[in-house]
Amino acid sequence: MAEIGDDVPLADRIRGKTVHQRGARESVESNSSTSSGSSEQDGEDGGTYMDNSPWVFMPEPLFIKIFLQLRARDVLNAGQCCKRWYKLSKDDYIWRKYFRQEFNVDPSIQLKRGAESWRAEYRRLTNNVPMVMTDVLTFHSHQVLHVSFSHNGKMFATCSKDGFVIVWNSAYPTTIRDSYDMRKLSWKYTQFSQFNQSDTLLLVSGVHFGSPHSTSGEIAVFTVQNGFKLKCRVTNRPYDIFGTWFSDQHLLSGDLSWLAHLVSSSILWLNKANQEVDSEHTPVRSQMYKFYNRNASSIRAIMVANCPWLSDEAEVKKEGEKEKGTSDAEQKSSDDEPGTSSGDRRAGNPLSHYQMSQDVDSDEEQDEGVDDGQDPRAAEDVPYQLLVGDQVDYASPIQYLQEFRQEYEESYYESSDDCLEDDEDDGDDEELSEGEDDLENMCPKYLIFSTGSKTYTPHQIGFKRITSVNFPRRIDPGPSLRERIALRDRQRELQNEEPPMEPNWANYEAVAGRFDKVDKLIDLHGHIIGMGLSPDHRYLYVNSRPWPKNCVIRNPLDPPAIAQEIDIHVIDLMTLKKVGKMLRAHKAYTPNTECFFIFLDVCDNYVASGAEDMHAYLWDRYYGVCLAKYQHADVVNSVAFNPRDNEMLVTTSDDYEIRIWRSLSKAKKLGIPIVNRASEFRKQKSNRPPPPPQQQHQHCMRSFV
Repeated sequence: MAEIGDDVPLADRIRGKTVHQRGARESVESNSSTSSGSSEQDGEDGGTYMDNSPWVFMPEPLFIKIFLQLRARDVLNAGQCCKRWYKLSKDDYIWRKYFRQEFNVDPSIQLKRGAESWRAEYRRLTNNVPMVMTDVLTFHSHQVLHVSFSHNGKMFATCSKDGFVIVWNSAYPTTIRDSYDMRKLSWKYTQFSQFNQSDTLLLVSGVHFGSPHSTSGEIAVFTVQNGFKLKCRVTNRPYDIFGTWFSDQHLLSGDLSWLAHLVSSSILWLNKANQEVDSEHTPVRSQMYKFYNRNASSIRAIMVANCPWLSDEAEVKKEGEKEKGTSDAEQKSSDDEPGTSSGDRRAGNPLSHYQMSQDVDSDEEQDEGVDDGQDPRAAEDVPYQLLVGDQVDYASPIQYLQEFRQEYEESYYESSDDCLEDDEDDGDDEELSEGEDDLENMCPKYLIFSTGSKTYTPHQIGFKRITSVNFPRRIDPGPSLRERIALRDRQRELQNEEPPMEPNWANYEAVAGRFDKVDKLIDLHGHIIGMGLSPDHRYLYVNSRPWPKNCVIRNPLDPPAIAQEIDIHVIDLMTLKKVGKMLRAHKAYTPNTECFFIFLDVCDNYVASGAEDMHAYLWDRYYGVCLAKYQHADVVNSVAFNPRDNEMLVTTSDDYEIRIWRSLSKAKKLGIPIVNRASEFRKQKSNRPPPPPQQQHQHCMRSFV
């Protein structure tokens, strides 16, 4: 039957019948041949049995018990014998058992909301997970550090140590669309790229030539349509800030200035992508935030999340203050952290998240809004465990709090898509004109970044709420030259009379008024090496390498040793609380002084991440189980899903290769022979061994975090 054939790939659908199935079919044929007057009986039973056939009297529970002893493929084959067996082969009780057993799903996890059945979920994780390697791109001549997709899914960009940024057409077979050698601009290599929302511009971040310990970097913006042309260049220090799009025509960059020993300030600049102006008084950038850094730390890996629920929280908060009208209530509201106050939780979160916040907020948090991330419930439910025996080759599942699963399917009604327009990549699309301002009436946002306070390595996630931005339309020319000279002379006279007092930068309380305050800090107690947002910008996934338990940092320039395993933490941006974690998952081996970014990506159904063990890994977002690992010959630096096709995954590696993986159903549709497959994490399945490692390339200097 065609419907069954589409459920699960059956290589031996015709020739792989079991002895019992063959006997059943022969019994049915013999019974039907000896009696031609049983058509009415057949119509009632849904089969072709005679009244004296033993199959008629066999109860369905016994059939189900027999089917449970078979493999899923054999059950589908048995379902082709007759109508009754076909109906029994679709029983959801059977497929729930198969699903939980083969994919190692915890029995306490219920069927995902919105899913048709357990049988449909089994089919999805079998046929619709990227599993077949369909392309190997070898144009880069050095380590490939990053890959990113356009929002329309029609192209993706890669960055490499060879200094090139390449834009590819994502349709099969993959071809080069545009490329640019950034070494012409005195770049050492490219390390990060991102398309703007309308897919008309591409942000590329890289590292300048300089001394081995230089932190100088730069951001370049290219036009994607009507030619790959350089549009603007922006200084970026340190280079591992990467940079990000703030809106469709504005981007964020960073700058770092040292104030005293181990004390610095990080300045984030809002830049126009179009810097061709008619007047020198027209600004092209504006200072957005200035943060205080202690213990040689700095702001790194910035990103922006669109959070439409923040506007609802603000409105409800104002109404609540008017109704209460008491100073005690107002004082309590002002003391709470943004997004965690009573009114905020009720307004912005579903009920289950509100209850979760109440439970978590009962514990005392650290000063300055720091969350140490040690949830006692999570510590009991998700202990650190070493994999032994048969589990050595299995990546740990993501352990979610129950509230996450309850709200996973419902979170899309609050999606950031309300603030963004999915523009198609049409040739007649036009960019915003110079007079238009895409900062007006913008969606509330969170500025997200990694930073530190105990040591210079990033171990905290910082959040800054952004509700409005005032970009100046004209630069104040200031005093004339004569007035400036007179002011300078006056300042020199004052300095001679009384030398100015240098602020005590080491004392934050004394200089706090000069800096912007971070709204929330979550300490992950480990070296953060990657972050990724879910498509609806509701959840933040973070790669980190944990520190030893109860470690004490005495010297900020000597951070603790980090584990060789990478943990993934899940943070709900509506409550700014951790709702899940995956412990001891994939591997990394570099020490803390040479640790580099391992990028991860999140789509509607899956989470994927690179690793230093020459594999990329993929998990199901809801069930949290690891489904597959994708082999390379060296470190896998970055992964990316096609946002319009979750069945397509791109992985990049230090082996100079870009590999594209598609699902079994897509490979079959495209007529691609299923030869090179990823390794599956399934019981009753023989994992295909990875191909023999290719010639290892010599490791060169990496982009350190």
